[in-house]
Amino acid sequence: MQQETAKPLEPSPDRARLETLLAGVAQGDREALADLYAAAKGAVHAMALGILKNAQDAQDVTQDVFVRIWDAAGTYRPQGSPMAWMLTIARNMALMRLRQAGRTRPMEDADWDTLPAPGLSPEERMALRAALSSLTDAERQIVLLHAASGLKHREIGQLLDLPLATVLSKYHRAMKKLRAQLEGDDA
Repeated sequence: MQQETAKPLEPSPDRARLETLLAGVAQGDREALADLYAAAKGAVHAMALGILKNAQDAQDVTQDVFVRIWDAAGTYRPQGSPMAWMLTIARNMALMRLRQAGRTRPMEDADWDTLPAPGLSPEERMALRAALSSLTDAERQIVLLHAASGLKHREIGQLLDLPLATVLSKYHRAMKKLRAQLEGDDA
Protein backbone atom coordinates (compact mmCIF):
# COMPACT_ATOMS: atom_id res chain seq x y z
CA MET A 1 0.00 0.00 0.00
CA GLN A 2 1.41 3.34 -1.03
CA GLN A 3 1.45 6.06 1.57
CA GLU A 4 0.20 9.47 0.45
CA THR A 5 2.16 12.49 1.44
CA ALA A 6 0.11 15.38 2.65
CA LYS A 7 0.50 18.49 0.57
CA PRO A 8 0.97 21.68 2.52
CA LEU A 9 -2.10 23.85 2.47
CA GLU A 10 -1.75 26.70 0.05
CA PRO A 11 -3.29 30.01 0.99
CA SER A 12 -6.61 30.80 -0.64
CA PRO A 13 -6.41 33.30 -3.52
CA ASP A 14 -7.90 36.03 -1.33
CA ARG A 15 -5.49 35.26 1.47
CA ALA A 16 -2.54 35.12 -0.91
CA ARG A 17 -3.60 38.42 -2.49
CA LEU A 18 -3.94 40.09 0.91
CA GLU A 19 -0.52 38.78 1.96
CA THR A 20 1.01 40.10 -1.26
CA LEU A 21 -0.61 43.49 -0.68
CA LEU A 22 0.59 43.59 2.93
CA ALA A 23 4.12 42.79 1.76
CA GLY A 24 3.86 45.68 -0.70
CA VAL A 25 2.60 48.01 2.02
CA ALA A 26 5.51 46.95 4.23
CA GLN A 27 7.83 48.08 1.42
CA GLY A 28 6.12 51.48 1.22
CA ASP A 29 3.98 50.80 -1.88
CA ARG A 30 1.09 53.26 -1.75
CA GLU A 31 -0.73 51.51 -4.58
CA ALA A 32 -0.65 48.28 -2.56
CA LEU A 33 -2.19 50.21 0.34
CA ALA A 34 -4.94 51.54 -1.93
CA ASP A 35 -5.66 48.02 -3.20
CA LEU A 36 -5.61 46.64 0.35
CA TYR A 37 -8.00 49.38 1.45
CA ALA A 38 -10.38 48.55 -1.42
CA ALA A 39 -10.26 44.83 -0.57
CA ALA A 40 -10.68 45.10 3.21
CA LYS A 41 -12.43 48.38 4.04
CA GLY A 42 -15.90 46.80 4.16
CA ALA A 43 -14.88 44.19 6.70
CA VAL A 44 -12.89 46.68 8.78
CA HIS A 45 -15.79 49.14 8.75
CA ALA A 46 -18.28 46.39 9.71
CA MET A 47 -16.07 45.42 12.66
CA ALA A 48 -15.76 49.03 13.83
CA LEU A 49 -19.45 49.78 13.33
CA GLY A 50 -20.46 46.65 15.21
CA ILE A 51 -18.50 47.86 18.23
CA LEU A 52 -19.01 51.62 18.06
CA LYS A 53 -22.57 51.75 16.69
CA ASN A 54 -21.84 55.12 15.12
CA ALA A 55 -21.11 55.51 11.41
CA GLN A 56 -18.83 58.53 11.76
CA ASP A 57 -16.77 56.96 14.55
CA ALA A 58 -16.56 53.72 12.56
CA GLN A 59 -15.38 55.60 9.48
CA ASP A 60 -12.74 57.42 11.55
CA VAL A 61 -11.53 54.15 13.04
CA THR A 62 -11.49 52.55 9.58
CA GLN A 63 -9.17 55.30 8.34
CA ASP A 64 -7.03 55.02 11.48
CA VAL A 65 -6.75 51.25 11.00
CA PHE A 66 -5.24 51.67 7.55
CA VAL A 67 -2.80 54.28 8.87
CA ARG A 68 -1.81 51.74 11.54
CA ILE A 69 -1.50 49.03 8.89
CA TRP A 70 0.77 51.33 6.86
CA ASP A 71 2.98 51.73 9.93
CA ALA A 72 2.85 48.10 11.09
CA ALA A 73 2.69 46.05 7.87
CA GLY A 74 6.30 45.00 8.36
CA THR A 75 5.33 43.22 11.58
CA TYR A 76 2.73 40.99 9.90
CA ARG A 77 3.84 37.36 9.75
CA PRO A 78 1.95 35.13 7.30
CA GLN A 79 1.14 32.43 9.84
CA GLY A 80 -2.54 33.21 10.25
CA SER A 81 -5.16 35.05 8.30
CA PRO A 82 -4.22 38.52 7.03
CA MET A 83 -7.88 39.55 7.35
CA ALA A 84 -7.94 38.40 10.99
CA TRP A 85 -4.75 40.42 11.62
CA MET A 86 -6.35 43.57 10.17
CA LEU A 87 -9.62 42.98 12.01
CA THR A 88 -7.75 42.54 15.28
CA ILE A 89 -6.26 45.99 14.73
CA ALA A 90 -9.75 47.32 13.94
CA ARG A 91 -11.26 45.69 17.02
CA ASN A 92 -8.56 47.04 19.32
CA MET A 93 -8.80 50.55 17.89
CA ALA A 94 -12.61 50.54 18.09
CA LEU A 95 -12.54 49.34 21.69
CA MET A 96 -9.97 52.01 22.52
CA ARG A 97 -12.22 54.67 20.93
CA LEU A 98 -15.18 53.32 22.88
CA ARG A 99 -13.27 53.45 26.17
CA GLN A 100 -12.08 56.98 25.46
CA ALA A 101 -15.61 58.11 24.70
CA GLY A 102 -17.02 56.19 27.66
CA ARG A 103 -20.30 55.50 25.93
CA THR A 104 -22.41 53.02 24.06
CA ARG A 105 -25.71 53.62 22.34
CA PRO A 106 -28.08 51.91 19.92
CA MET A 107 -27.37 52.34 16.22
CA GLU A 108 -29.13 55.24 14.53
CA ASP A 109 -30.98 54.75 11.23
CA ALA A 110 -28.22 56.52 9.28
CA ASP A 111 -25.60 54.22 10.80
CA TRP A 112 -27.35 51.15 9.40
CA ASP A 113 -26.94 52.55 5.89
CA THR A 114 -23.15 52.36 6.20
CA LEU A 115 -23.13 48.56 6.53
CA PRO A 116 -21.41 46.96 3.54
CA ALA A 117 -24.22 45.51 1.45
CA PRO A 118 -23.49 46.15 -2.23
CA GLY A 119 -26.27 45.73 -4.73
CA LEU A 120 -29.18 45.96 -2.29
CA SER A 121 -32.20 48.06 -3.13
CA PRO A 122 -33.47 50.54 -0.50
CA GLU A 123 -36.30 48.10 0.35
CA GLU A 124 -33.86 45.20 0.77
CA ARG A 125 -31.63 47.40 2.93
CA MET A 126 -34.61 48.19 5.18
CA ALA A 127 -35.41 44.49 5.52
CA LEU A 128 -31.76 43.76 6.33
CA ARG A 129 -31.73 46.55 8.93
CA ALA A 130 -34.88 45.22 10.58
CA ALA A 131 -33.53 41.68 10.60
CA LEU A 132 -30.10 42.66 11.97
CA SER A 133 -31.65 44.86 14.64
CA SER A 134 -33.39 41.77 16.04
CA LEU A 135 -29.96 40.29 16.92
CA THR A 136 -27.93 40.87 20.05
CA ASP A 137 -24.72 42.87 19.62
CA ALA A 138 -22.60 39.71 19.81
CA GLU A 139 -24.75 37.85 17.29
CA ARG A 140 -24.72 40.81 14.89
CA GLN A 141 -20.95 41.13 15.15
CA ILE A 142 -20.40 37.43 14.42
CA VAL A 143 -22.77 37.47 11.44
CA LEU A 144 -21.19 40.62 10.00
CA LEU A 145 -17.67 39.30 10.45
CA HIS A 146 -18.61 36.09 8.70
CA ALA A 147 -20.59 37.78 5.91
CA ALA A 148 -18.55 40.95 5.36
CA SER A 149 -15.06 39.57 5.76
CA GLY A 150 -15.51 35.89 5.01
CA LEU A 151 -13.78 34.88 8.23
CA LYS A 152 -14.24 31.31 9.35
CA HIS A 153 -15.96 30.73 12.68
CA ARG A 154 -12.67 29.58 14.22
CA GLU A 155 -11.02 32.85 13.17
CA ILE A 156 -13.93 34.86 14.57
CA GLY A 157 -13.56 33.01 17.87
CA GLN A 158 -9.87 33.86 18.02
CA LEU A 159 -10.55 37.46 17.09
CA LEU A 160 -13.28 37.92 19.71
CA ASP A 161 -11.66 35.70 22.34
CA LEU A 162 -14.62 33.32 22.30
CA PRO A 163 -14.65 29.52 22.20
CA LEU A 164 -15.54 28.07 18.81
CA ALA A 165 -18.67 26.45 20.28
CA THR A 166 -19.90 29.85 21.49
CA VAL A 167 -19.31 31.46 18.10
CA LEU A 168 -21.11 28.61 16.35
CA SER A 169 -24.09 28.67 18.70
CA LYS A 170 -24.43 32.46 18.46
CA TYR A 171 -24.11 32.30 14.67
CA HIS A 172 -26.74 29.56 14.32
CA ARG A 173 -29.09 31.33 16.75
CA ALA A 174 -28.63 34.56 14.79
CA MET A 175 -29.34 32.82 11.49
CA LYS A 176 -32.55 31.33 12.90
CA LYS A 177 -33.62 34.78 14.07
CA LEU A 178 -32.78 36.30 10.68
CA ARG A 179 -34.70 33.58 8.83
CA ALA A 180 -37.72 34.03 11.10
CA GLN A 181 -37.58 37.80 10.69
CA LEU A 182 -37.24 37.67 6.89
CA GLU A 183 -39.84 34.92 6.45
CA GLY A 184 -42.20 36.90 8.66
CA ASP A 185 -41.76 39.85 6.28
CA ASP A 186 -42.68 37.65 3.32
CA ALA A 187 -45.85 36.29 4.93
